Amino acid sequence: MLGITPLLRACLFASFLGASALAQVDQERAAQYFAEAEALCQRDAGALWGVSLCGPMVFADPITDTLALNRERPEADKPRLLGFANTALEWGNERWSTFVWQMVDGFDDQRRARVMMHELFHRVQPELGLMINQLAGNCDHLDTLEGRYWIQLEWRALAAALEAEGPAQRAALSHALAFRARRRALGDGFAERERGVEINEGLAQYTGTVLASRSRAAARTSGIAQLRAASDEESFVRSFAYPTGAALGLLLDDAAPAWRTTIMASDDLGELLAAAMNLEPARDVESAVWLYRGDDLRAAEEAREAERAARAAALSARFVDGPVIVMPRGRNASFITAGVTPLGDVGTIYPSFRVTGPWGSVVADQILMSADGRRLTVPGPPQVAGAEIRGDGWTITLADGWMLAPAERAGDHAIMPTHADDG
Repeated sequence: MLGITPLLRACLFASFLGASALAQVDQERAAQYFAEAEALCQRDAGALWGVSLCGPMVFADPITDTLALNRERPEADKPRLLGFANTALEWGNERWSTFVWQMVDGFDDQRRARVMMHELFHRVQPELGLMINQLAGNCDHLDTLEGRYWIQLEWRALAAALEAEGPAQRAALSHALAFRARRRALGDGFAERERGVEINEGLAQYTGTVLASRSRAAARTSGIAQLRAASDEESFVRSFAYPTGAALGLLLDDAAPAWRTTIMASDDLGELLAAAMNLEPARDVESAVWLYRGDDLRAAEEAREAERAARAAALSARFVDGPVIVMPRGRNASFITAGVTPLGDVGTIYPSFRVTGPWGSVVADQILMSADGRRLTVPGPPQVAGAEIRGDGWTITLADGWMLAPAERAGDHAIMPTHADDG
């Protein structure tokens, strides 16, 4: 699932400014994009993963409630998440690749092709046995100074490896493996968390990169460009897997061309590449750091860390210290990857979050998910109007049989079943 830029987020929630007319799905352009995706699928003909990626697609705009589909519309109710994220979900009896219209329509041809192939891979990912829960493997350590420092060094080394051949490539890859190992050694479980996100999103991004490119050389050029642009993201917590997965997949294509036929959801892409090339991480890590301008990078990250701490303190004041509304997590969550902000043991802030559950639904500019993934929190105070509850940047719609009730801490509220007050 791809992230939404701050500009797009503003457009999605600014209907009161008259943006809705501009957001309406254009059926003629949508038909053109469907044809582009079909041509890419047909050109692949199932060669990459052994199955065709061609399948149901829908472009959606949630403000104007307009859609464009490349298949007959299902008789089942429209999923509530349509138009809020690029993802794959069930609609009727089929799994659909869904796209935010304004996002896809604003991309250039190359990026649009990559995004469409990325999401079409997500559609068949469960069939391939390579699907991992999208919220599994929370990589909060990638928002710390050390985590960000070592992931960016890995990206620089991977870019060097994609540009080189022979001994120079092997040296760059040994550096990338060393930076990867140092980062994952920062805490227990970090390697497993990263591994899961790389399988889920990295493989999708690799697929989009390969199928949107006319040649192997063009795919490598795209992979290098993605690695170099990755540092511009607001947060690496989930977005890190896109450039990393694309790069590792491209390098595996040369080192072990049959890797896609044997990969499992339990595999680690870096370990697969190291085994295929009989490589060990570089031993002299500090010398390798110097090769990739590590001193300059660390200085920049130290400055950013001070800004991050201030931002985290402000978010904690809103979502932890002040009055809040707490609800169960729900299911079928939609969120963006850009701007995810960990708050330590408290949990993680997700931007542009939307989810449904037995208790109803919530749409929020920002939401706090607890560290165990069981609870969602929005800042109070609430304004209640029947089944609809509103607050600063969020709206909750309650389902029948659920209510808003005072919580244990004064000023807090919780969503709970109405029978909780019985007796």
